[in-house]
Amino acid sequence: MTRNAIVVDLNRCIGCYGCEVACKQENDVPLGSYWSRVTPVGPSGTFPHIQQCWLPTMCQQCENAPCIEVCPTGASYRDEETGVVLVSEENCIGCKSCLSACPYGVRTFYEEAGTVHKCTLCKPLTDAGELPACVKACCGEARFYGDLDDPDSDASRALAAYGEADLHALADDGNKPSTVYILSSKYADWASDDAVQVSNV
Repeated sequence: MTRNAIVVDLNRCIGCYGCEVACKQENDVPLGSYWSRVTPVGPSGTFPHIQQCWLPTMCQQCENAPCIEVCPTGASYRDEETGVVLVSEENCIGCKSCLSACPYGVRTFYEEAGTVHKCTLCKPLTDAGELPACVKACCGEARFYGDLDDPDSDASRALAAYGEADLHALADDGNKPSTVYILSSKYADWASDDAVQVSNV
């Protein structure tokens, strides 16, 4: 199965929040809700040795997605063709089980619709051969999209340019997040797991 995911190069991210804005605009995300959120990490250290980075957090496209496991209706599912975790609005009953199960708090409940929504890696765009909106909008060219199992994809080529010590993921409790963050120690230290988990419930 294809493993489509986003790779974020934090060495290049300038914290402009362009990805947040592009996501909200492309997906008509309501005010107060986020499918993608940028969180400042730091600043930390003692002058003149200060470090800071910005951490964009969206659906991590977990290999063992707990949101799928707990969904009583099958509304949370994995697309067989792309491998992307999605939510069927028609089958969602608004029980919020998936919100509790998601370790990263990247799902959001729409009160008016009574259903759960999340990042889809811009499925309508990628199905048409385009890049996700956040990737297209990144002025620092810090985002890459593609199949992690395809060595020629943009995502895989971005990872291949760095050593293992520069590659990071959010805390893994057996769910195996697919999103990879690139951060080299010469720019900043990778934050503790507690510091990088963001709640959007």
